Amino acid sequence: MGSALVTGGSSGIGLAIGRMLRDEGFALTLAARSPGKLEAAAGELGAHAVVANVAKAKDCERIVAEHVALHGGLDVLVNSAGVGAVGGIDEQEVERIDLQLDVNLRGLILVTRAALPSLRATRGLVVNVASIAGTVPMGRLPVYGATKAAVISLTRSLNESLEADGVRVHALCPEFVDTPMAAWTGLAAEELIRPEDCAEVVRMLLRLSPQARVPMIVIERALLRGSA
Repeated sequence: MGSALVTGGSSGIGLAIGRMLRDEGFALTLAARSPGKLEAAAGELGAHAVVANVAKAKDCERIVAEHVALHGGLDVLVNSAGVGAVGGIDEQEVERIDLQLDVNLRGLILVTRAALPSLRATRGLVVNVASIAGTVPMGRLPVYGATKAAVISLTRSLNESLEADGVRVHALCPEFVDTPMAAWTGLAAEELIRPEDCAEVVRMLLRLSPQARVPMIVIERALLRGSA
């Protein structure tokens, strides 16, 4: 099947996608900041683990270099590393604003940049984990939403520039998912999208023919839409 690299792969959406990729037969690399959680996830999935912080440019390059050196190429890149902060822009410290920009956007760009030679060689696939916050206004997530809107725009631009190379790029835009990042909403677990739902959407993308591309997929919470 080839090989896949998942940033933010130690928990949440990234880990769920990693499990799916393992089940689909991909040789797997997981990258994340927390060594303990990462080693546990990598051990479960039989994956190579890279402790790295995508807010650091050299780490972005190292993640890709280690994967390619081990597996000889790269077929699927999943950019799932992300951080968020709740509150207006005047309620957030500059450091917290910078962290969201660095991890959610700059780091994603730099990892993808480093991976492009290998992805061109395999006519590979990229999944950028964005958010519904990048598609609609969310007053309590202004910086996070702005980074995710930028990821969606980047996804479309990459498709334009990489089409001749056969590389397809997809932005996954779920509403609130059952991960620690959604704790601020106060919603119960049964009201949240499951990380595995996101993984199943990525599984569908893997099975599309090379002639099909879905640049953006929004996953809404059905419970919210159907509530009184």
